[in-house]
Amino acid sequence: MEDENEPSEETKDKWINDPNNWLWGIFYYNPKDKRLFPPKRIKAFGYTTNFANPNSVFAIIFLMLILIVVGRHMH
Repeated sequence: MEDENEPSEETKDKWINDPNNWLWGIFYYNPKDKRLFPPKRIKAFGYTTNFANPNSVFAIIFLMLILIVVGRHMH
């Protein structure tokens, strides 16, 4: 059963395609969208970060820290 508070796929697609949800055309920022990593405008290009969701920002920072630590240990 679908959660009543969960927006429909049609609503999510409208959010992604709305230019008002894109800062400078490249950063997705939509506080209504609770997804951490929504699909990009062209879904074949993968996913982007929802910078309005603090959890997604923390996830990106955490991933960058892991990559830095692993990169330093490779040398």
